[in-house]
Order: sequence, then C-alpha cells, then structure tokens
Amino acid sequence: MAFDRDYYQRYYFNPRTAVTSRAEMRTRARLIVGCADYVGLPVGSILDAGCGVGLLRAPLLRAYRRAEYTGVEVSEYLCQRYGWHCSSVEKFRSRKRFDLVICYDVMQYLSDASARRALANLARLCRGALYFGALTTEDWRDNCDQTRTHQIAGLRPGSWYRRELSRSFRPIGCGMWLKKDLPLTVWNLDTAA
Repeated sequence: MAFDRDYYQRYYFNPRTAVTSRAEMRTRARLIVGCADYVGLPVGSILDAGCGVGLLRAPLLRAYRRAEYTGVEVSEYLCQRYGWHCSSVEKFRSRKRFDLVICYDVMQYLSDASARRALANLARLCRGALYFGALTTEDWRDNCDQTRTHQIAGLRPGSWYRRELSRSFRPIGCGMWLKKDLPLTVWNLDTAA
C-alpha cells in the first residue's frame, strides 16, 4: 500500500472521507494522559510510532509541557512534510527508552511475523506505558465505517494482539498497557481482565 499524498488526502485531509478528526484525536490524547496520570506515570518522553499526520502531538505536548516528542512514520511523504523520523515500527532504533509509547492504527498493515517483531521493538523502546490500537477482524465486522476505511488483507483477531502484547505488558484498559516490570500500583479492578 502506498502511503503517499493521495492516501493522506483521502483518509486524513478531506473532511468528507477522513477516518478521524482533530476533535477525536484530542479526546484520545485526553484518554492517554488520564490513564498515565491515574497510575502515576511521569512522562518526559513520548514516542509516537506510526504518527501519521501528527494529530496527537499538540494535545499530548500541551498536557506534558516538558516532554520530548519523537514521531516515527514509514511514509516518506509525511516525513518530508512534517520532519518525522522515517522508519517502520519494526526497524526504528533508538538508544533512548520512552516513558510513553503510542502505536495506533499501524499493526494491521504488517504480516504476522513483522507485527511480532514490531511489538518486540516497542517493548524494547518502552520503559513505561504503551497506548496501542489496531483494526481487528472484529472491528472490521462490527465497528468501523467500511466506506471510510479501506479493507486490509490479513486482519487479525483482538486475541492475537492481546496474546502478543501480554509477553511484555499488562493491560490496564482503554488501550493502555504497562510494562510488566514497572513498579506502579494498579488496583485489581482497574486492570483489564
């Protein structure tokens, strides 16, 4: 799939065909910040892996004014336009470990093997919390507006992601996952089952 100007024009810049809005992403950022703040996670560094047009950047930096934001994107078009690091989630390397890692709406484009390597890389890069989302087979069937979302070959069930993520993370709900070794208290009923 070509993540070029035409792709972003259709799915992000044209309000009639966009898959999301700035308002929705501001709400998503409030959810991420609320979850991180609730568990007491200090956030000084943010990695947005597959940041797209960067709709989460401004609201996250408003909440975490001293945080450093790193955007990673595979689209050469977006990297040239916004100055993101040009890399796949699977191959991005940094000596730095990030307090908050975001990977939203990326993994469904990868093969199972590439997605496993990407998830292992995210676990290596994350020292705090991961906000994760991906279009699943259940979402395609039950939740998404199929007229605004292109069908992706090889969608996986949510159980596949939960199994793979649970190798390095523990779920706290709403798409948030904490590193297993993170010494934060999360009350039993606040965790995802």
